Amino acid sequence: MLSGERRAEVCQAGEVQLDVGGVAKHFGGVRAVETISLAVNRGEILSIIGPNGAGKTSFLNMVSGFYRPDRGTIRFEEREIAGMRPSKIAALGIARTFQNIALFGGMTVLDNIMLGRHVRMKSGVLSSFLYWGFAQREEIAHRARVEEVISFLDLEDLRKEQTSALAFGLRKKVELARALALDPKLLLLDEPMGGMNQEEKEDMARSILEVNEEWGTTIILIEHDMAVVMDISERVVVFDHGRKIAEGSPAAVARDAEVIRAYLGTARSREGLAA
Repeated sequence: MLSGERRAEVCQAGEVQLDVGGVAKHFGGVRAVETISLAVNRGEILSIIGPNGAGKTSFLNMVSGFYRPDRGTIRFEEREIAGMRPSKIAALGIARTFQNIALFGGMTVLDNIMLGRHVRMKSGVLSSFLYWGFAQREEIAHRARVEEVISFLDLEDLRKEQTSALAFGLRKKVELARALALDPKLLLLDEPMGGMNQEEKEDMARSILEVNEEWGTTIILIEHDMAVVMDISERVVVFDHGRKIAEGSPAAVARDAEVIRAYLGTARSREGLAA
C-alpha cells in the first residue's frame, strides 16, 4: 500500500487505479521481484523498462494472477486481487498480452478474438442447449463487440484468415485485439513490439495510443525499444535485479545516473534515450 504522503502525491496527478505495495516473488534462491511498490493512475500509459531478468514480466504475472506474490498487496480499484485466479482478475477488467504470441494457430482471426470475450459470457455449454434463445442473443452481442475491435484495429480483411498464416506483426496485432475484446480497464502489454520491423512498430505504437486516447484504457507497457517508450509514455519505471530503481517522466528517467549505469551503460544508449 502507498504511504499517506505518497498516495496524496500520486492522487494530485490522477486517480490511482492500481496500487501495488511491497510485492515480492522468489523462485528458490532467485529473487525475481523484491519489494516493489507502484501506483498507476487511471487512463495513463506507464512503461516498465529494465534489462533482461529485471523482474518486469514476473511483476505483470503477479498483477494478472499468473503468479501469487510471496508478500505484498495488489489493489485494483480498491479491491485486493493478489492471489486471485487469472480468470477472476480478467473479469474485473485486467487483460494482457504475452512476450511469446499465445494465439491458436489453427483458428481464424475472428475466433481467436472471440475467445477474449469468454469471461463476459454468461451462457455456458449447458445453457446453450437449454436456453438456446438467450445463448444465441448473447453470441450475437459479443460478436458485434468483436467486430468493433476488428474495425478499430483495421483487421477487417483478415477476420477469416488462420492466424498461423499471418505475418508476425499481424499476429501481434491480433493478440492485442483479443485482449481488447475483454473490454479491459487496465491493459498489460508484455513487449508488444518485440521482433517487429520499424513499420510494424510504428503501427503498433499508433494502435496503443488510440486505445488509450479513444477508449480511456490504462496501459502498463513492457518494452525494450527506448524510442517508443520515450515517445508514448507518460511515466517510466525502471527495474533492475527485481528492484525499482527509478520512476518519473521519460525525460527525468533518461537523465537518471543509476538508470544509465544499470540499464543503459553506453554513450550510444544514452543518446538513444535522450532522442
